[in-house]
Amino acid sequence: MSASSRGGSAVSALLRNSPRVCSQCRASQPPYLSASSSSPLSAARRFYVQGATSASSPETTLPSSSSSSSLESSPTDAAAAATRYRIRAGVILTRPPLLTRELTPFESSFFLYQKRLNERLTPKFRPKLYFKTDTAAQLDWRIKLKERHGVAAKDIGRYNPRGRTAWNDELLVGSRTSSPEEMYDRLLHDAQSRISEDGEVIPVDELVPVERPMPRRTEADEKHDVRRLDRALDRTLYLVVKRQLPPRLLDGKQSTVWVFPTADVLTHEALHETAARALAESAGVNMNTWIVGRVPVAHYVRAPRITHKDEDLSLSRQMQQQNRTEKVFFLKGRIMAGQANLAGNLHGLTDFQWLTSDELKDVVFPDYYKSVENMFDAR
Repeated sequence: MSASSRGGSAVSALLRNSPRVCSQCRASQPPYLSASSSSPLSAARRFYVQGATSASSPETTLPSSSSSSSLESSPTDAAAAATRYRIRAGVILTRPPLLTRELTPFESSFFLYQKRLNERLTPKFRPKLYFKTDTAAQLDWRIKLKERHGVAAKDIGRYNPRGRTAWNDELLVGSRTSSPEEMYDRLLHDAQSRISEDGEVIPVDELVPVERPMPRRTEADEKHDVRRLDRALDRTLYLVVKRQLPPRLLDGKQSTVWVFPTADVLTHEALHETAARALAESAGVNMNTWIVGRVPVAHYVRAPRITHKDEDLSLSRQMQQQNRTEKVFFLKGRIMAGQANLAGNLHGLTDFQWLTSDELKDVVFPDYYKSVENMFDAR
């Protein structure tokens, strides 16, 4: 007999109306198993159910009205379960850092140590491979090499990697040799040309100074102009707008809030499409931006604030509470050029700011900041 035949026989035995039970087994069958059981499987099921019932209590009692009322869900739970959230999408528009962050004193000392170590381990510099003989460039190199006490490197300070004191490559406590300002001064002084095009030495009082690089702190940083993008060049800036709260969200405390540009999601739109539309309707189109991906990076949930005191409120009041609930999904965006312009915006916005993550904490609501803080960059 094949395996399929044996399986069919086993199933047919279970589904047979009249089970094959001998007279001796039928006589010893428990009384609570009726003879009209449809199958041994159903009889076994009733055996366990009735056995458990008889073991627990001889009689089955219905729960009292007080216990049934305690099991019913409260109006608060029912209202929370029936809440319908408004789906919104927004964009967290960012300006990435334009400068590297400032080095710590330990990092500056470490990098200077690595430069001095590199001068000790690398072969000696050969000027004949870079400068032609009896040229202005070679004469200029000789003068600057003499000022550096025969050291080819420009930014390692007073240190000779080829002398007897080459092992002494560590700085003393309080030395400014590794500070960025001191290094800038040495490089700018070394960049001044000492030889004219005619091969004559330029006097010290006639040297043309080299223009210093722009400072890290801009005019916007000094004036604390939070609307400009040329501030906090070593930090990431985030665009927030000042929105007038609609009547359904007014709680009597304040009428305006700082939020990211958001808009309601239409039925035919995806989240990234709504985010792009919200940015255009809020901050204008005078910006070169792009949405980074189509997946939200954060979300904010405005849950209904229904307490036990609100259980006796009217239906209109409960509907007003439910209308204040919303779920906002944020997508990340980048700005490459342009500036925000609130003229003619469609959301009643009155102001905008470009803030760092630390400044956002003092402007937006705590729960609003907590919902998006995990997507902020390290700096």
